[in-house]
Amino acid sequence: MNRKHTLQRFFVAAFLVSATTLSGATAALAADDVAGLGGKVVPGLCLLSREAVLANAKVSKAANERLATLLKAAQEEIAAERAPIDRQVVALRSEAASLKLEERQRRSQALAEQLKPVTAKADLRSREINLTRKKALQQVSDYLQPVIADVYRQRDCGLLVDRKSVLGGNFSNDLTADVVRGLDARVQTITFEREHISED
Repeated sequence: MNRKHTLQRFFVAAFLVSATTLSGATAALAADDVAGLGGKVVPGLCLLSREAVLANAKVSKAANERLATLLKAAQEEIAAERAPIDRQVVALRSEAASLKLEERQRRSQALAEQLKPVTAKADLRSREINLTRKKALQQVSDYLQPVIADVYRQRDCGLLVDRKSVLGGNFSNDLTADVVRGLDARVQTITFEREHISED
């Protein structure tokens, strides 16, 4: 009946959800740059880092903040439901030396049964937060795709390459910063609630 261990299961799962939020990366544009090897601009060949766009665009930051708020609320909900069980665990430990083995086992089993629905709810909330993150990412992607297309046409591109796959060269046709500016001009925030998954 270790409170820290059980809560860690939820918080670790929740952290993994949070750590894979919209950006998928925490590097800023400058940190994502590769030392150029120079050379000529390849006409029509353009580069883009979606990760850097999603790490820097205002709408992504707003969505990440909203996800963090929803995650905190879910954590607080689980912690509140755990609290009375934890108090009973502390009481049982303090009385353990004076109890018969059968009584200790009976009470421990009863507490374990009380904990099961709380653990199940923690798992449910984690899955709901993950689903919420996926839907928020899709919402941001829906705004992003036409911006990429606009910048692609404006820069007269004929081929778009993921910037992280390029080892070096002339990066003057990197669309990333322009796409961030375009996305910021189109939308700066979104709001959403936690998705609900049926417990049935």
